[in-house]
Amino acid sequence: MVKVVARFKDGTVLKGTTQDFAHGKEQFHMMPWDNPGHVVTVRTADLKAVFFVKDYEGDYTHIERNTFEGPIDSGAHPIRVVFEDDEELIGTTYSYRPERHGFFLVPADEDSNIERCYVIKASTKIVELL
Repeated sequence: MVKVVARFKDGTVLKGTTQDFAHGKEQFHMMPWDNPGHVVTVRTADLKAVFFVKDYEGDYTHIERNTFEGPIDSGAHPIRVVFEDDEELIGTTYSYRPERHGFFLVPADEDSNIERCYVIKASTKIVELL
């Protein structure tokens, strides 16, 4: 099971674990961290993104750096994403294709609580390879 934070288009947030999330699936299941044993079906069409996190709390004093501090992995493409709510993420991707429903992004900030995220393309304003 992996720790995830599902951020919905309407601004709601669901924190929990999943073991059946897969790129391109229409839905997956989460067990909320504050309600063990309960299972919630999450439709990806309702989401902004799914964040795979180190922990649920994060460091609220940390300001996300949208800059690369070291070399970029071979085969990774630098990418900038601006969501409909104006949140911006810069990172790398191996899987971005404009015709796909979504793609994975690894944040440029190595100190981020986000290990990677799955960006729902329909929830973005700008997606550009850098």
